[in-house]
Formats: sequence, structure tokens, C-alpha cells
Amino acid sequence: MMEPVSAIVTGAGSGIGRAIAERLAADGYAVLVNDLSPGRAETVAAEIRGKGGIATGLAGDVSSEADAAVIHATAVAAHGTVGLLVNNAGIAHQAPFETLTVADFDRMFAVHVRGNFLMTRAVLPAMLSAGRGVVVNIASQLGQIGGVELVHYSGAKAAIIGMTKALAREVSSRGVRVNAVAPGPINTPLVMELSEDWRNAKRAELPLGRFGEPEEVAAAVAFLASDAASLFVGQTLGPNSGDVML
Repeated sequence: MMEPVSAIVTGAGSGIGRAIAERLAADGYAVLVNDLSPGRAETVAAEIRGKGGIATGLAGDVSSEADAAVIHATAVAAHGTVGLLVNNAGIAHQAPFETLTVADFDRMFAVHVRGNFLMTRAVLPAMLSAGRGVVVNIASQLGQIGGVELVHYSGAKAAIIGMTKALAREVSSRGVRVNAVAPGPINTPLVMELSEDWRNAKRAELPLGRFGEPEEVAAAVAFLASDAASLFVGQTLGPNSGDVML
């Protein structure tokens, strides 16, 4: 029987990240559950272990170079060389552009873009050395179409999509597949931080007429992580209730 693949899921203490960690564990991965909150990270890891899965919880800020290194080192020590990275950590903040502060903008890009860079940089050398590995980046449909009062968020998610394509061109020939998932609005604590007016207006725009569930996004990630997605390179899958049609 093959050893479970070591996986890191950032921002996995709730919402989409939690669903991804749970799905990957159910699929047989050994998961490092990262979250900014130590309590949330360990709670999710403990629940996975309670269901017979393999998981370690660890707090850490992916925008910190030191924390990113510790997250990676802990995953390797606990579960072996990392074969799958899911860059999911993210934050939400809603404000009209003219009221955005430099701190708002910098923090948004620090978590989404710098965090993605730091975590990918940590895992990539071993993946390239082994000639195999998978990176899945969680973007957003707002990185494709923009969102009212979400300029900084939309810009950060667009950057993730661009980074996904560029890195895929660099490393796919060496055995590492890099793809993205760009969910539409999903029923998560993050989306609930947005105003009720925003949520109602967005729901009315969706051809499907409803927000998605975290498990529906996790299914897309599980597919991209699997051998069934061997032909997917630099792609952005869109579980988005029809908000973006490509």
C-alpha cells in the first residue's frame, strides 16, 4: 500500500479551506491544516483524526517568511515531502475605493499574493527535485470580473490567476502541475463578512440563483490534485454558480 501524499492546506480553519482539508484527508492525503488561529487549526485536524484521517494542525501567517518556512518544515517532519500545496489562505474586506487605506491594500496583497509566493517557494524545490507535485491556488471569480467595493480583493485574486499561469509555464515540463480554482460566492464566514446588500445583489445576478457550498469547491480542488487532471496546466476552474462563463 502506498504512503499517503503529504499535503498543506493554508487557511484551513474554516470555510473553503476546512472543506478542502477534510476532502483531501478523506481521499487519503496526510494534511497539514494551517490557519492564523491555533484553535481553529487544531480543531479541524483533530476532527480529521477522529474520522481516521491523518492531520496536523499548525497556526501561522502565510505572509510571514518565517512562518511560511515553519509551516513547510512542520509538514515535512510530520508527513514527509510535500506533494500537494493548496494556497487557500485569504481575508475579506469591503470598502469603496476612495476610502481604502494603504494598510488595507497592503494587507490584502500580503496574505493573498505574498503568502501564495512564500508558500509555493517553500515547497517547490523538493517537488522539482522529485519530478512531481501539484500546486492549487484558490483565486476568485472577482479576479476575473471585479467586484464593487472590492478593488483590492479583486486585484489580489487576479494576481493569483496570473501567477498560476506563469508558474505553470515554468514548471509543468518538470513534473509539477499548477492550476487554480476561482470560486464564486460561497456560503462561508468570509462571505458573511460582506454586507447583506452586497450578498443579496450578487445572489440575484447568479444564473444558478444560489451561492455555492464549500464542499463543491473542495471537489474541484480534489480533481485538480488527482491524476485525472493530468492534462490541466495553468487552468482556472470556476465553481461560480454561472457568474463567469468561459
